[in-house]
Amino acid sequence: MADPSNHVKFNEKPDTQHHEQYDPSRTDSRPTSSASHIDPTLAAVTSANAKLANPLHGIPRETLLRDVDAFVEANGLTELGPVLRKGALVAQDPGAFESIDLLDEEDRYHLRRETTHRYSQTKTLYFMVVMSSLAAAVQGMDEAVINGAQIIYPKQFGIGSKSQHDTWLVGLVNSAPYMCCAFIGCWLTDPLNKAFGRKKTIFITCMISFLACIWSAFTNTWWHLFIARFFLGFGIGPKSATVPVYSAECAPANIRGALVMMWQMWTAFGIMAGDLVDVAFYFIPDRSGITGLNWRLMLASAGIPALLVCAQVLFAPESPRWLIGRGRYAEAYKELMRLRFGEVQAARDLYYIHVLLEAEREVMTGRNRLWEMFTIRRNRNAALASFVVMFGQQFCGVNVIAYYSSTVFVESGFSQVSALISSWGFGMINFLFAFPAVFTIDTFGRRNLLLFTFPFMAMCLLITGFSFWSPSKEGLTAGVSLGIYLFGMFYSPGEGPVPFTYSAEAFPLYIRELGMSFATATTWFFNFVLSITFPSLLTAFKPQGAFGWYAAWCCILWFLILLFVPETKGRTLEELDQVFSVPLRTHAAYGLRQIPYGFRKFVLRQNVRPEKLYEEDNDSTEGSLDQRERGKLVRREKADAGVNA
Repeated sequence: MADPSNHVKFNEKPDTQHHEQYDPSRTDSRPTSSASHIDPTLAAVTSANAKLANPLHGIPRETLLRDVDAFVEANGLTELGPVLRKGALVAQDPGAFESIDLLDEEDRYHLRRETTHRYSQTKTLYFMVVMSSLAAAVQGMDEAVINGAQIIYPKQFGIGSKSQHDTWLVGLVNSAPYMCCAFIGCWLTDPLNKAFGRKKTIFITCMISFLACIWSAFTNTWWHLFIARFFLGFGIGPKSATVPVYSAECAPANIRGALVMMWQMWTAFGIMAGDLVDVAFYFIPDRSGITGLNWRLMLASAGIPALLVCAQVLFAPESPRWLIGRGRYAEAYKELMRLRFGEVQAARDLYYIHVLLEAEREVMTGRNRLWEMFTIRRNRNAALASFVVMFGQQFCGVNVIAYYSSTVFVESGFSQVSALISSWGFGMINFLFAFPAVFTIDTFGRRNLLLFTFPFMAMCLLITGFSFWSPSKEGLTAGVSLGIYLFGMFYSPGEGPVPFTYSAEAFPLYIRELGMSFATATTWFFNFVLSITFPSLLTAFKPQGAFGWYAAWCCILWFLILLFVPETKGRTLEELDQVFSVPLRTHAAYGLRQIPYGFRKFVLRQNVRPEKLYEEDNDSTEGSLDQRERGKLVRREKADAGVNA
């Protein structure tokens, strides 16, 4: 779920595909860039974005090749000189590689396949993806196993009553890792990465996670369990920030956006696996001298994915960006050769990362990025929108179900075994329904997904809570199960994957690391608030009031998204600057006007034209051009294959 900044010298946050392909020379871009001449602060942001989008743009060929030769000589890369010259030309204009005279047919073949077969990547890259997925599963499993363990351990520790005192203590124990993440753990990411690099940081934090999970299994008081789980936050916090960054830095640009979503998707997988473990270990009886062996094994099992990551991460390549940031170019090239099929691809990425680092140092010199994040309207609006979606990811109520679904099912009359099995059903739905977002997030849109799913999430929470008024046990059981399962179906393709993707692209490049730190700290903090307060809320307000509380927040969040969260789908960096520079009052008024438009279009089925807040962009044109270019490459590849045959 989280990604704080790691190294201030360069952009570490995953970018979406349309950002990576931004070309400042586009002639079909929207004409709104003239606004940059009116607002000096927006002009400065747009200039920084243009510089960081492609620092090689506009450099004459002869000058570029001289720069490459100087780079080769300065860094002792003489043997790589010829391939780096090719790579620099490709990096300057990635779409024009067919016309670069220095490339041979083998070079063009690999570059062509990047477009025609973008998921055809090296085994090493996919090995990394699997490893990253397991790291994400650690926190998902922790959320699930504490969900199962909490229906057992409180009574053993003497905090199992319904008193305010005991319910607050249960919430405190459950929320301990996320308290540590919000206030300490996430902020250790930068020093750990500076000292050890990406993969060693992942190894260290996963080892901490494994040991903390084992430690949790050996506790005999609530405060001892609180301490053990608090230390788990030292593993979860930096790991959750480092893994998505590590994957994004190693992935090719054209599939980097898809990898942004993998962290959330495999967190959902961890929740499903943890719920299954709860069911499996529940039946294990106590042994001589061991009380509560079942819940102890539940908590310890959350460390298994972390141990598997530790066993393999040191065999993975180090992040090329991290190595280049420390002047270790030869090592970075070797790692890129493990991650790419061709030498030209590796050389292109090596030189491009180098010039990007230099550009970022130039752009960031003399700037107070924290100050500018809140004083420049464009940045402030992006921070507000990211805050809304990250806050919404917690206060929509999903982690109430992830942490406490077993408790809710028990409250509704389920046996403990049935409650655990039912919780596993929610975990499975949460994972499976995350897949549709892969196909809809770049077509239906981020904002539209949220606006569509939040009303249904509110209704599902109301169904869950109001079912407790059912006079029959069968009605109560059916209502609670239906409400929770339907909630998972609407949450997983919407508020599940959207917040991290949205926050990763909303901020301008020069403050993206800082912006993502802010967004991630937001979600961890409110994760902690939610998990510590829900047991007491459930006792004080009963299930009807507790679920009604979060249903109300879903309604409030729908309006906040309508008013303050612009759409980011399919927009270039320059277009995003213009979108987020619109005054909040103007966008809020536009959002309110969308309500009658939506009613007339979707309820009354009238043929009405939508109002356009921004000048017409050329997303459709850009997309069609991309498709035409891709079609040309596919046809050429087929023709080449026919000739070779």
